[in-house]
Amino acid sequence: MSGKTVTRADLIEAVYQEVGLSRNESADLVETVLDEIAANLTNGENVKISSFGSFIVRDKGGRVGRNPKTGEEVPIEPRRVLVFRPSQVLKDRVSKS
Repeated sequence: MSGKTVTRADLIEAVYQEVGLSRNESADLVETVLDEIAANLTNGENVKISSFGSFIVRDKGGRVGRNPKTGEEVPIEPRRVLVFRPSQVLKDRVSKS
């Protein structure tokens, strides 16, 4: 495993190489897609990308937690969390590599 992280610049370069748009057009395309995904998630909508996976927004209720060091009870406020669920296609591709 290489341990390399894919960055926006890597995505832009991949679009540039594969699609043949200019680097600026590739950057605009990648930014537009990422902005659209983020906007939908911010509005509480789930995002499903076929053969890749789903980004799901979940509302977690408040609860009482405990400080493991002191044992003191601490209230945990309700919040929204983002969950990614990979598709079976993606899981299969990852397990074969």
